Amino acid sequence: MPRSYASAVLNATADDVWSYLRDFGNVAEWMPGVETGVIEDGGPADRIGCVRRLIGPGDSVFRERLTAHDDAGRAYRYEILECPLPVRDVRGRLRVSPVTGPVTGPDTGPGRSFVEWSADFTADAGDELAMGRTLERGIYATGLEALARRFG
Repeated sequence: MPRSYASAVLNATADDVWSYLRDFGNVAEWMPGVETGVIEDGGPADRIGCVRRLIGPGDSVFRERLTAHDDAGRAYRYEILECPLPVRDVRGRLRVSPVTGPVTGPDTGPGRSFVEWSADFTADAGDELAMGRTLERGIYATGLEALARRFG
């Protein structure tokens, strides 16, 4: 099963970044290209099993179900239920960790966070490479770049 992965270091503490990202329903606030995002039943955005509905370019619909939410580990997992991309069995994960170690320059050390966004997925052989790149570069890296600007 292929995996797409992107990461970034943000200029904010892991606790600050997680307090923002722990809301599974707020993707439209920070993810470029997502026009609207709601939790379908209006319930809590950190409830296991809630489904977020995202509307993207050209009214494309993405529906994703929260499968794990770990405040202590600053992470959540989700699965894609519906999307316009030729992928199946998508299992995503977003995780925030503190940057640790001695301060050795202006861009390292405490007070910063490391954010990882990844997914395992299935696609037809002819689509696998392109979909891996789309998820990694077009979605995850783009989203993390937007978060880096937000926490600039």
